[in-house]
Amino acid sequence: MTWPNPRRAAPLARISHSALLANARTLAVDPAVVVDLRRDAWGHGIDVVAAAAAEAGIRFAHADPRDADAVARVGLESVATAPTGGERLYGLPGSGGTPALVLTAPVLSIKPLLAGEGVSYGYTHRAAADTRVALISGGYAEGVVRGLGNRASVELSGGLRPIIGRVAMDVCVIDIADAPAEPGDEAVYFGSGLVRDALADWASATGLTPAELVCAVGLHVEREVVA
Repeated sequence: MTWPNPRRAAPLARISHSALLANARTLAVDPAVVVDLRRDAWGHGIDVVAAAAAEAGIRFAHADPRDADAVARVGLESVATAPTGGERLYGLPGSGGTPALVLTAPVLSIKPLLAGEGVSYGYTHRAAADTRVALISGGYAEGVVRGLGNRASVELSGGLRPIIGRVAMDVCVIDIADAPAEPGDEAVYFGSGLVRDALADWASATGLTPAELVCAVGLHVEREVVA
């Protein structure tokens, strides 16, 4: 089965100020805590994360030299001390914090997939029975790692929909069966709902850490700060 070139529509990372602030407040109980703001605050955006940390009462940060001005503007002191609590600050799986980044993607198109037909490069997945599949934005160019093909799911229309076939550069295919869905609907890769802690599954599938994965996504997709 082949796919037409989709209309360009990119995934979006929603960065929650309230989640960052709540997570930072749990770290601020230690007056000597040093928050990790390297790599553009793990892909969450140096400005929003530094501001949330300062608002929570945190005093010290470890950041890349290029971001020294952004750290100083909000009253944080840049230090060389090893940072701690990064997983908690960004709400990564197992940290006890609330995920600060939710990765979403629009449905680009929907098609039937008949029994025996394959999808994506090399047809690593072939349908066992007639079904319906959706093309959604997000591929390895945006940090949706190739190793997730046939090994992870997204949330769409209130259920988990498996990623099938190889992840492409900017898109991937999900099996939606008879789920009510149409182009323009929003799928969620991780960070909320049924896929709140899906980064843990991504880590198991790829061998990368949740920190590496969220950073790769945040540095390569458009970001939107929400309350």
